Amino acid sequence: MKQYPLTLFSTLCILLLGWQNSTAQTFNKVVGSNLPSIHLKKSQDAIVLDGALTEATWHQAIPAKNFAQVFPTDTTNAMGPTEIYMAYNEDYLFIGVKCHSKSNDFITPSLRRDYDFFGNDNITILLDTYNDKNSALAFGINPFGVRREATISNGGQQGGDFDDSWDNKWDGAAEIYEDYWIAELAIPFNTLRFTEGSKKWRFNAYRYDTQNNEISAWINLPRNRFTIDLGFMGEMIWEEPLKKTGKNISLIPYLTSSLSRNFENEQQLKTAQTYNVGGDVKIGLTSGLNLDLTFNPDFSQVEVDEQVTNLERFEIQFPEKRQFFLENADLFSNFSANRLNPFFSRRIGVAIDTATGQNIQNTILYGAKLSGKINDRLRVGVLNMQTAKQENNGLPGFNYTVATAEQKVFDRSGIAFIFVNKDATGKADFSGDFNAYNRLFGLEYRLASADNKWIGTSSILKTFTPGIEKDDYSHYTQLIYTDRKYRFEWVHIYLGNSYNPEVGFAPRKDFFLMSPEASINFYPKNKSQLTQHTLGFDASIYYKLGRDDNEIIQKFGMEEIKFNPFWSFRFKNSSSLDLQLDYNYLTLLVDFDPTRIQNKGIHLIAGSTYSFARVGFSYQSDKRKIFNYTFQPSIGSFYNGFRAGVQGSFTYRYQPYGFISLDYTYNHIKLDATFKTANLWLVGPRIDFTFTKKLFLTTFFQYNNQLNNLNINARFQWRFKPVSDFFLVYTDNYLTNPFDQFGSRNRTLVAKLTYWFNL
Repeated sequence: MKQYPLTLFSTLCILLLGWQNSTAQTFNKVVGSNLPSIHLKKSQDAIVLDGALTEATWHQAIPAKNFAQVFPTDTTNAMGPTEIYMAYNEDYLFIGVKCHSKSNDFITPSLRRDYDFFGNDNITILLDTYNDKNSALAFGINPFGVRREATISNGGQQGGDFDDSWDNKWDGAAEIYEDYWIAELAIPFNTLRFTEGSKKWRFNAYRYDTQNNEISAWINLPRNRFTIDLGFMGEMIWEEPLKKTGKNISLIPYLTSSLSRNFENEQQLKTAQTYNVGGDVKIGLTSGLNLDLTFNPDFSQVEVDEQVTNLERFEIQFPEKRQFFLENADLFSNFSANRLNPFFSRRIGVAIDTATGQNIQNTILYGAKLSGKINDRLRVGVLNMQTAKQENNGLPGFNYTVATAEQKVFDRSGIAFIFVNKDATGKADFSGDFNAYNRLFGLEYRLASADNKWIGTSSILKTFTPGIEKDDYSHYTQLIYTDRKYRFEWVHIYLGNSYNPEVGFAPRKDFFLMSPEASINFYPKNKSQLTQHTLGFDASIYYKLGRDDNEIIQKFGMEEIKFNPFWSFRFKNSSSLDLQLDYNYLTLLVDFDPTRIQNKGIHLIAGSTYSFARVGFSYQSDKRKIFNYTFQPSIGSFYNGFRAGVQGSFTYRYQPYGFISLDYTYNHIKLDATFKTANLWLVGPRIDFTFTKKLFLTTFFQYNNQLNNLNINARFQWRFKPVSDFFLVYTDNYLTNPFDQFGSRNRTLVAKLTYWFNL
């Protein structure tokens, strides 16, 4: 396209506005309905992504600037100035970024997509395309042109609301200069979700400048808030109302070939070779509503779960990593409490290998997901999946359906509904232990005040299972008050003994919980290295409802008390120190072996009562350093004995190609004389090497003597085109006890090719 020269008049206007902005000493704040804004005009020429900002479009744009410091203080302008330019055409949103610093000594952990925010230079753009203050898309880039994208849910009130598992098509490039770096982003409107006719979106940006060791944001955020908090945003105003995007259909087929051998299966005498084909289809029904279809999905390229040492009495929850379940995942999975979830997608298509304790695939035949916005205030989701029958276990196939809706009320609050249905298909031909159906209905109110100080949730969930007619519901309420100095939280849960969410996650039943929490923040004003310290406590009191025929605790008797005072310190060099005391008082309702390694018959007796406490601290070093680490030792009593342990990690960065890390956990547990002393090791070295921005190699080892298993997972990835990949994945599990019989349990080598077609 032709490049239009600037007129003398427009040049003078730009210089005048730039001078006015440069003389402003105040940063951008959210004050009532008067929001800072950036105006977007249509691009006058073709934008070339080269990290230069030389096109006339950028010269004519007036940037968003005057960033405020978030760390180490929140009361001053950023030391490293940042400028953000925006423009658009019929197909793309263009964003130009200029980030100043002391020199060109910038940091990146590797060239791999989806980097961690901390410990490297980067900037993130937040787009609330529906102006609902509840959900947003995030696009980030660093000085080396490494990109990341994510979804934000629940108003960005906590770190877990940021989900970088989302993956989609967009482009970006960056270039490093003497004392600044420039990035250019091109985001297709087909990648975004918005309402046709939109005149403005809410917007913010935050940046980590490692040389000045500061986090800054376009809109000033209080220190005690997460940078993704959607209550603190300005506006981006379009020159013309946005039109509906054109045809938006993507086809993503895959082809796999695998070699596998289960050495613990005596009937399998040689390596089995298999081939598989399937794929996904993405259809943009409207600018806000998306239909995802999948046929014979394969998740062999998904990174292996990180194992943990389980010293608790209940099941551990592992995160979902499969791409099909991730877009708009909060619509389906963010109901109620984290360990009281009515829908946990990992219940679909995942089984447990009892020999290794590893998760293995249970074939999913097909699936469909409709999710997105009907309008600016109503968000809906419908999911349906069909799994194959498991003849070896005597189980039929199952059909899973989840329907959910979220209606915005008032300024930021909402009312949500969920329905979950699991039906056995062809059940007459199987005699295994299964229910013909399992269903759940739930209703939830989500509070988020306009002044960002109050958030909360209140829900009621009821399950329906054959043969169960009462006490099959749960109730959850959480209320949090937060300002710059104080934080107060109240939680209570009622969970009936017959509450049975087969597609959810509720490892503990038949209890009533009360859990208060409070903390106070201090912000030293002297010249010490301490920027903030927080003093507080968290407490949990469990009462037994007494409806499970357990005679140990009478109806509404106390089952467990947890009390955890803490003192946290944050330093100017971005390191942190946390001091903590964990006190537990509990009565066992069933026989229990805390170590999970004792001989049969060696356990703590049901009905026994224990009181024990543990003290410890956690230190996180400066992640900007080439070598950084975490260190978390603890010591104290444990049931009727003693426990001492340490966990942490070491990471060495070889910029810009990757890093080598080691995660470790060690627990020494000595109970009474009938128990053998337990020395539990979990060691996980990892090599993450990025040859280029398209070629990646990750090798992950995990040794867990609690499971008597050594796991090796190596994954090579070649991203030869955007969101199109070739994977080569090697997985091996070894038996490690007794060591003289060290041998392979199972071994797999998988090659997978995926390609993203836009139709």
